[in-house]
Amino acid sequence: MSHIDPTETVPGPAAQPAGLPHGAAIRRGPFRAGERVQLTDERGRMNTIMLTPGTAYHTHKGFLNHDVIIGAPEGSIVANNIGQQYQALRPLLSDFVLSMPRGAAVVYPKDAGQIITMADIYPGARVVEAGVGSGALSISLLRAVGDGGYLHSFERREEFADIARGNVETIFGGPHPAWRVSLGDFQEQVVAQEEPGSVDRVVLDMLAPWECLDAVATVLAPGGVWINYVATVTQLSRTAEAIRADGRFTEPDAWESMVRGWHLEGLAVRPDHRMVAHTGFLLVTRRLADGVTGLALKKRNKTEFTDEDLNAWTPESVGERAVSDRKLRRAARDAVSTVQTKGTRPKASRGATNGTPPAAS
Repeated sequence: MSHIDPTETVPGPAAQPAGLPHGAAIRRGPFRAGERVQLTDERGRMNTIMLTPGTAYHTHKGFLNHDVIIGAPEGSIVANNIGQQYQALRPLLSDFVLSMPRGAAVVYPKDAGQIITMADIYPGARVVEAGVGSGALSISLLRAVGDGGYLHSFERREEFADIARGNVETIFGGPHPAWRVSLGDFQEQVVAQEEPGSVDRVVLDMLAPWECLDAVATVLAPGGVWINYVATVTQLSRTAEAIRADGRFTEPDAWESMVRGWHLEGLAVRPDHRMVAHTGFLLVTRRLADGVTGLALKKRNKTEFTDEDLNAWTPESVGERAVSDRKLRRAARDAVSTVQTKGTRPKASRGATNGTPPAAS
């Protein structure tokens, strides 16, 4: 297990002063070698580069020396060798998520924001999630729980866990003290590693969350929130009906969010032609006290599922494309490229942790 000394300068970003939350220092001060910078040209086109002394950013309109940016304050306007100007800013989390190395599809910022708010993820909360994917949602969850919180992430594929770890360490400047990663099936591992009733929030991003119903009910504290991210109507219906039939949870609530930007230029103010429409459904419910049965809705039709319905959520049926091993290895190399100078980083193993989690309350 690797650690960052509070006074040690981490590769690329700034030193981590004592008392500041992880990731705060690298968001402040002048640009430093090793950190990512978002360049916007005069036509609004954006590119993200990693600052490396002695190198240059090349385009068909000349080159921009990285040394011109290193040491400059954030928000500077810099020029390349032929006078082409660029606006230099640190990427926001939403920018980073959409451009970071990935092995699996990411949870979009619009959905991550809904999950944080609607699941009431608060500083100090004890949260478990599955699966990790490329780490986009893990980053948002870690920001929400803070250094004093606890996030235990479960992932079935080691390649995805490696990619997620690299992306998390990039955004926070090193391992996060509240984060723990375990490999294996969520429904088996979570009950083996978490005490009954010790978890405040459960966040599931998987194909068949209804299969984890017993595991969630075991580890989730009374009043705790369980939120699911699913892609299809069939998954949404199947999960909702399983929760209702179980009786240990409140009536589930479901929704989706869509984001449409607007074109702003003088009096030409209109909706953009493109928008971020359906990405997934969110379904939320809460754990009732032990021995309590949830209220049954009146005038609700009973629902039965055919074999065809139950097979509709398979990866092939929902349109997931298999990710090649070669692509996963390349994404993992890209994700960890900025943190390799910290020395050998631990790999997740079954039951292994990345960082020491706080004791269960």
